[in-house]
Amino acid sequence: MKPDDPHATLAGDAALLDAELEWLARALELRLQHYFHADRPGSPPLPGTLAPAPPLEGQPGPYAATLRRLQLDPAERLLLVLALAPTLRPQLLDVLATVNPTTQRAYTEFGTFAGAGGVVLPTVETACFLLAGDDLGERLQALQRLAPQRRLLGEGLLLWEAPGADAAGTDGLRGVLRPSPALLAQALPGLAWTTPTERQALATRVHTGLAWADLVLPAATLAQLEDIGLWLAHGPRLLADWGFGQRIGPGYVALFHGPPGTGKTLSACLLAQRCGREVHRVDLSLVVSKYIGETERNLARLFDAAEREGWILFFDEADALFGKRTGVSDAHDRYANQEVSYLLQRIEAFAGVVILASNLRHNIDDAFLRRFHSVVHFPLPKAPERLRLWREAIPKSVQLDPALDLPRLAQQHELAGGTIVNVLRYACLRALARGEALLRADDVDEGVRRELLKEGRAL
Repeated sequence: MKPDDPHATLAGDAALLDAELEWLARALELRLQHYFHADRPGSPPLPGTLAPAPPLEGQPGPYAATLRRLQLDPAERLLLVLALAPTLRPQLLDVLATVNPTTQRAYTEFGTFAGAGGVVLPTVETACFLLAGDDLGERLQALQRLAPQRRLLGEGLLLWEAPGADAAGTDGLRGVLRPSPALLAQALPGLAWTTPTERQALATRVHTGLAWADLVLPAATLAQLEDIGLWLAHGPRLLADWGFGQRIGPGYVALFHGPPGTGKTLSACLLAQRCGREVHRVDLSLVVSKYIGETERNLARLFDAAEREGWILFFDEADALFGKRTGVSDAHDRYANQEVSYLLQRIEAFAGVVILASNLRHNIDDAFLRRFHSVVHFPLPKAPERLRLWREAIPKSVQLDPALDLPRLAQQHELAGGTIVNVLRYACLRALARGEALLRADDVDEGVRRELLKEGRAL
């Protein structure tokens, strides 16, 4: 749970973070001493030759609490501090920007990258140098620690991203190492972490101010949502620690189908909220391009960003790409089917959760349905559920007209939750225009009539 005042709790972690950064500085100093002085013994493994990591017992603040919960070993903890250093103490890594006098360029083995403003950013190569120096055996062990299926990257504690605008052509060793937004939200809440504009153009974050208890759905639908929550919470351990990564794909794909306004987007947001993730809705009109090859590049950027950030990807109106496939009658049809095939490949290889939303299940090709891990139906609410939606959506500061019969409305009109909210918005605006806080029955009836007309139904 996030603290009420994240800025106050961060202050409680200042002493521990200072000790952690000093621990990292000592590790870098020791590594460079052994690297540049031939009279010293060979490169020792770190952090085994260091003083013990700063103690966590009795330390206040969310950072200390997160470390206690994660139970990282000293090497994992050292790499976490390395990833945090550019933000907390950027000058600490300047020592790694030393120019090699022989080549007149930065030392390749240090693996750093100069970010905006000249800030030195650590990469996976930097992490390998810190832990292993020039010892090949220790380097191989360090690489195993940073493999995508191992804990640091597999559980989304650390991420790597290409140092340029595009990940194409960049191997994992040159990827900039940094903590994930999900980890930061727990360990250092209150800090602002921005996302590059290009990623935001392809997918937009969606969120909600509601809570899980506000979901009004049938028990069967809620049970399927809980299954997705189990994957978000325990999927990485299932794949890595229990060995299922050798038998199944690294991600989870779900189809949400049902009429508009029945809670598909809200459910995705609440699942993410429970697991400390973000939901990003994909704008298919921006991703799909008329230029051959551009759609694949857009999707590659989108999925690479989502995997690094730990996003849940939400494809609204998925019928546009996953509808009944066309016969190949011309080059355009052939290319359209290639786009869908490429998207399916990226979804199946994506180490995260993808949610596809559609108003009608039968619009989705059966060949695609077989690849989904779950198909979740969001039906129109029944009369008791509609009554609860009416009651919970009415603002608490509003008085009800005695003539307003909510049980009658719930029984008489088969409306989705989103439609009910639209009706109440109209009626409340009419009340505000009159300068009163009374929700009148005739305004609600008029709102219902307007919504039914929008849907092509008669009152």
